[in-house]
Amino acid sequence: MSQGIITVGTEFPSFKKTAVVSLEKGKEFADISSESFKNDEGRWTVMFWWPKDFTFVCPTEIAEFNNNFDEFRDRDTTLIGASTDSEFVHLAWRNNHEDLRGLKFPMLADTSKSLAEELGILEANEKIAYRATFIIDPEGIVRWVSVYDLNVGRNVEEVIRVLDALQTDELCPCNWEKGEETLTAALAE
Repeated sequence: MSQGIITVGTEFPSFKKTAVVSLEKGKEFADISSESFKNDEGRWTVMFWWPKDFTFVCPTEIAEFNNNFDEFRDRDTTLIGASTDSEFVHLAWRNNHEDLRGLKFPMLADTSKSLAEELGILEANEKIAYRATFIIDPEGIVRWVSVYDLNVGRNVEEVIRVLDALQTDELCPCNWEKGEETLTAALAE
């Protein structure tokens, strides 16, 4: 079992999992691996986890990430959603929930719970994932981690704000927003 949540500066664990990528018959599933996280194109990755399909808070978050899909794409960022449910449960949920039918990002299935466990986000009693978000840079290194308790939805705008700040590679003050000045560190003489 994991010693705790993986943190900033850690290489994202290696994995290969099945994901729901479409509702089109015969094209519903594809394999996704961490290999794509490391790239020379400068593409970042945001992977966000939710506890369970067919619940109440989860679809509000998933729909909001989808509503902001173009914001992530415009930032050269791949968006991946994930839970410990199977790809078949993901597909059934997408087919049965109006807000999830038009998803533009994959829903990763971690049925073995091995990735959630390695990330340190597996809740001890129910063995489901906490609401965790990871921002991963083009070298496959985790640059931001956020973990919420099971009953609290996250703020997608804050994920985008942090992504913007990380992509500047500058010093960004509290509440910094894209387009604002960054800080410069003056050396004392």
